[in-house]
Amino acid sequence: MRVSYKWLKQYVDIQLSPEELAEKLTMAGLAVENIEQLHPGFQGVVAGIIKDIEPHPNAEHLVVCRVDAGRELQLVTGAPNVFKGQKVAVALEGARLPAGQEIRRATFRGVTSEGMLLSAQEMGLDVGLVSPADREGILTLPPDASPGTDVAAVLGLDDVVLVLELTPNRADCLSVLGVAREVAAITGAPLRLPVITVEEKGQGIEGLARVEIEAPDLCARYVARLVLDVKIGPSPAWLQAYLRAAGMRPINNVVDITNFVMLEMGQPLHAFDYDLLQQHTIIVRRAAAGEKITTLDGVERELDREMLIIADAARPVAVAGVMGGLETEVTSGTVNILIESAHFDGTSIRRTSRKLGLRSEASTRFERGVNLEGAAAAADRAAQLMAELAGGRVAGGRLDRYVRKYKPTTIILRPERVNFILGTDLASSTMKEILERLHLEVEGEGPFEVTVPPNRGDLTQEIDLIEEIARLYGYDRIPASLPGNITARKKETPGQRWEEAGREAAAAAGLAEVVTYSFVSPRALDNLRLPEEHEWKHTVKLQNPLREDQSILRPSLLPGLLEVAARNASRRVLPVAIYEVGRVFKPHGRQLPEEHLRLGGLVMGSTGRSWNRPAEEMDFFYLKGIVENILARVNIKEVVWEATADYPFLHPGRGANIKKDGTTLGFIGELHPDVLAVYDLPARACVFELDWEQAEKFNRREVGYDPLPRFPAVERDLAVVVKDDIPAAVVAETIRRAAGRELKECTLFDVYRGAPVPEGHKSLAYSLVYQLPDRTLTDAEVNAAQERVWKALEEQLGARLR
Repeated sequence: MRVSYKWLKQYVDIQLSPEELAEKLTMAGLAVENIEQLHPGFQGVVAGIIKDIEPHPNAEHLVVCRVDAGRELQLVTGAPNVFKGQKVAVALEGARLPAGQEIRRATFRGVTSEGMLLSAQEMGLDVGLVSPADREGILTLPPDASPGTDVAAVLGLDDVVLVLELTPNRADCLSVLGVAREVAAITGAPLRLPVITVEEKGQGIEGLARVEIEAPDLCARYVARLVLDVKIGPSPAWLQAYLRAAGMRPINNVVDITNFVMLEMGQPLHAFDYDLLQQHTIIVRRAAAGEKITTLDGVERELDREMLIIADAARPVAVAGVMGGLETEVTSGTVNILIESAHFDGTSIRRTSRKLGLRSEASTRFERGVNLEGAAAAADRAAQLMAELAGGRVAGGRLDRYVRKYKPTTIILRPERVNFILGTDLASSTMKEILERLHLEVEGEGPFEVTVPPNRGDLTQEIDLIEEIARLYGYDRIPASLPGNITARKKETPGQRWEEAGREAAAAAGLAEVVTYSFVSPRALDNLRLPEEHEWKHTVKLQNPLREDQSILRPSLLPGLLEVAARNASRRVLPVAIYEVGRVFKPHGRQLPEEHLRLGGLVMGSTGRSWNRPAEEMDFFYLKGIVENILARVNIKEVVWEATADYPFLHPGRGANIKKDGTTLGFIGELHPDVLAVYDLPARACVFELDWEQAEKFNRREVGYDPLPRFPAVERDLAVVVKDDIPAAVVAETIRRAAGRELKECTLFDVYRGAPVPEGHKSLAYSLVYQLPDRTLTDAEVNAAQERVWKALEEQLGARLR
């Protein structure tokens, strides 16, 4: 919100400099982000009026103007937009422009120019705030500019703008009067509200116009006033100056008045050309499917049933609360004006604005909340100004369709609660005085019964009033102290502790944590080569995504991990070894989606080499070791790695399910080359993802202690030849079952293919350790166990000893 310092002083006596005022506003919770000096820095520039224009005798594209600038001057210009009677900016001889140029008397093809007519750009003004016609030529000043007057004063450039960064709840401060109320409350200066008096003439509006509200849930109130016989023209200088200070371009007196009142009172208004409204009727309704309107920006927009529109008897004439329609626009030929001052549902306006990709000053205010009780006063204020500044005649009365009445909010405030929350010792009288400075009605001596004015929709609870007292009393005056009789203790749920255990385990295994968005693009799932019937393709879609590449909730952590890996690889940050603990989402009918906790990771590249060890590629087996370490750290052991082809994004033959007691905990594998190509990954990459909630079920929380063995172990090696398609894990499990309780460890230490092992077979060598905790094993017992193992391998797997 941009607030003119001069405009603010119209409503409250300010004895503070702009800098001092900015400091006080910021300390009271209205952050002033910037203080802008509007004067661009020119000197010696005054207003003038063109008395006569003659062609240059020696130059086809130049003209000679006789200008009254407090004294008569002869000026030569090539501007295409000059005309007799035009008010212009004149740089006198000796003037200085913002670019450093000094104006001197000059001769153009034999004709002397005693100064210079200036454009907005030459004066250092924002060309976006001047009319399109003036952007290509000299600047046209307002019609009430007096010759010889300093142009800085004419344009309101002798002003300072306070740029406020408002929090969403302070919709009341999206108006100059709202900020003035704050300044009055902070400084104690009296507030001067504008006096609204409407002189009504002629026939009443009831017989001239009609208003119907067909969507009362989206429009609580609609006020219309009629102003006849207006004369469209430029606004006076003071009005244009205030609009430009607020960042708005002056257009004409009628439109400028609606914008002025919106900025002054916070109530968006719209002016219709009354004669272009079919049957002089206003209907507030939802749009029909496929209905279209061309808005004031010249764009045709298609509407839907959820959008609120203003229609006449035949077609839409405005998108309610967002922008008016081109067909009923106020133009130079407009004579009669219908003023709209309404209260629309903020949620509806926000949705419409987003769908149409169209934001305006009006929609911003409706989205945050507009004073329901202020609609009539704003319509009267606009009618008053149109009569004064556009020569209009205000029809008697107003159409006020008030379908949902305002209900005042009353809050009970306990003085002892205020002091307890703030840690202060304020007297009740002080609290009452502060609240009354904010124009709140306070009854009682404590507890207080506080009635909130309609412009402060953000005050709904006792704690809101406590905050108001705190900021007006001064945050800097509240003593810093620890809350009394309150102790804080960190309490984690079992689920939170388990989630943190996953992070600690992954970090201990050598992975770095990343945090990625829960929103992903549907293209991310296509990049994983997933068929349409894959369960991950059934996603939770956002109704109003901020952008297309964040339009669904992720069904897996994998898309985020791949994005991080690709970003690191593009910057040559290798190797990549990352993990994430986060939630994935599944649709659950019309109810809220299911959320499931996952632990996923990705490795790519090679470990660093040093003097005592070579670099090691982070391949499938490297990542398998990391996952084993993660699970072992949370006491989940003896998992099974089962080959699978269920994941299209994994390399064929290099993927596995991770199982525990028949339950699938997740998957691990090397990424498919097509996936690597999509993400432009420079090396082989391996990924895993664990269902961390399922894993918790197998977490053995009790940590046992195994004493050092008292009796010696017996070691035997065993090499068997089996078919290539028999996993080593199956062989090891067969060995364990056959050996019985005497077998303490079974470790694979060698895999061999080639002569003399037959083709299509492999040799697996295991180290077996036999040991009992209560006695020493005999050779006979170990030999018997070995015999059982040989027999089981031969009968169950067709293995033979090597």
